[in-house]
Amino acid sequence: LASSAASDVYKRQALDRHAQCVRIPAEVISPGVLLTKKYHHIIITMEVLRNLFEGYPNLWGGGVAHSVLILSLTIAFGIILAKIKVRGVSLGVTWILFVGIVFGHFNMNLDEHLLHFLKEFGLILFVYSIGLQVGPGFFSAFKKGGFTLNMLAMLVVVLGVTITVILHFTTGTPITTMVGILSGAVTNTPGLGAAQQANSDLNGIDAPEIALGYAVSYPLGVVGIILSLLALKYLLRINTAQEEKEAEVGLGHLQELTVRPISIEVRNESVDGIRIKELRPLLNRKFVISRIKHREGGETELVNSETILHVGDIILVISTPIDVEAITIFFGKEIKMEWEQLNKELISRRILITKPELNGKTLSQLKIRNNFGANITRINRSGVDLVASPQLQLQMGDRVTIVGSELAVAHAEKVLGNSMKRLNHPNLIPIFIGIALGCILGSLPFAFPGIPQPVKLGLAGGPLIVSILISRFGPKYKLITYTTMSANLMLREIGISIFLACVGLGAGEGFVDTVIHGGGYIWVGYGVIITILPLLITGLVGRYYCKLNYFTLIGVLAGSTTNPPALAYSNDLTSCDAPAVGYATVYPLTMFLRVLTAQILILSLG
Repeated sequence: LASSAASDVYKRQALDRHAQCVRIPAEVISPGVLLTKKYHHIIITMEVLRNLFEGYPNLWGGGVAHSVLILSLTIAFGIILAKIKVRGVSLGVTWILFVGIVFGHFNMNLDEHLLHFLKEFGLILFVYSIGLQVGPGFFSAFKKGGFTLNMLAMLVVVLGVTITVILHFTTGTPITTMVGILSGAVTNTPGLGAAQQANSDLNGIDAPEIALGYAVSYPLGVVGIILSLLALKYLLRINTAQEEKEAEVGLGHLQELTVRPISIEVRNESVDGIRIKELRPLLNRKFVISRIKHREGGETELVNSETILHVGDIILVISTPIDVEAITIFFGKEIKMEWEQLNKELISRRILITKPELNGKTLSQLKIRNNFGANITRINRSGVDLVASPQLQLQMGDRVTIVGSELAVAHAEKVLGNSMKRLNHPNLIPIFIGIALGCILGSLPFAFPGIPQPVKLGLAGGPLIVSILISRFGPKYKLITYTTMSANLMLREIGISIFLACVGLGAGEGFVDTVIHGGGYIWVGYGVIITILPLLITGLVGRYYCKLNYFTLIGVLAGSTTNPPALAYSNDLTSCDAPAVGYATVYPLTMFLRVLTAQILILSLG
């Protein structure tokens, strides 16, 4: 190991270093003793591995490559573990956080400055992609039925925050820890990021206890939410067959958030001889008449604005469930009709809006019905069906259901685009301009009475709000904000993976000591209380006071905790889409409130 010509001191230093690599006390090796070839390879291998994982600036070019290595392994191992399910329930990408904690505990960490940058940048990508997804339907979710659902979600948030504050004052647990426990208990990662940044702005340093509280309470947060939904089923004595039947026809608070077709036989003599375009002012409801079967003939035909109605005609109407009853009473009587069997020349097809010049245009401006003899009957946007009213503005990525002959639909398709290749091309300018504006908005201070420090939306709240506004109002100003679902999901998953890995690596050093000696096991109990109590209280209020359908209710409760495993569990209970619609309706507001309240708690009590 050491040259015979070297001094005894140099020999001893060399032997000390190599003995330490294989955990051999230096005292057992005397100067001048050569190790066997076998032990020599072990020593070299151990030293390479140590430099590989603990970092070696001369070898890794200042630590960047080493940091990327650790980050990549953390994310890869976390995603592998995320595929593990117990009774159909998985902790998902949160496994990345736990792998990061393990790596951090064994001193396999990132460069401090690089860690901070990657954590913040990952959070920005995550919340911005969420905003792009939920933005188009954000404001429409507050209309009537959606308003009630969002008020219930707000109740869950308020109750959780209230319990957190009570536990903070009664137990003496630092507010930083309690906010971390709150974010983990409701499985809300952006809240964790917002709290960390708010504390950094307030005190100038990171608070690892926020991430520790989150990591400790998260696993039972996932399980506790699902157990709460199951407990409500028995507490409320739910008849699942009856609830599912009501949910499938769109009854309850989903009546304005879904669209369904209905066949009606015209019996109202007051509409006899009236043209279709004259009906809307009389009825004052949003609806589309797609097809008509005249009383004289057996064939069906498409409807246009000049089509004349007669008593005995049968029409196919598309509208929201809340308007269906009034429309049926106005025209006549609902009947059963198999429209596809009456005229097989008419086809129904879903077409993607992919031409940029159509972004922001209304349906009436396209004149599809007059130009091609085809009808647009509904629009699917962000998973929600909308009535194809004349003044509805189109957005890139909308899926329109169009009915007509093969030739008419083909002509309409050329006008609308329907080119996945064009959609697959990413629109990067709105993304990075939006992120820049989000960072500016997040840095602006807002003063609130009673809070000593100005509140900033931060790198979690600023980009989230800007992305919601851009995706909602961008088409109005000819700004194309559409990203495909796969691209959005990729952006979101990369962002959250980087963020969770960095949070775990930063918190790993003191995790075990905190849990064992710092009372971390008690935090689990606090998290269970914060998880279960608000859900049970809100569930009872939603059922007995708001008269919610059970499947809508559990979707709202899952959305109020922004918990995908809870949504998956809810969807498994029924074949209808009531849980998914309820979840999507409250998700945007809940995400915004979780980010805001986490910051307010830190700034007001920290």
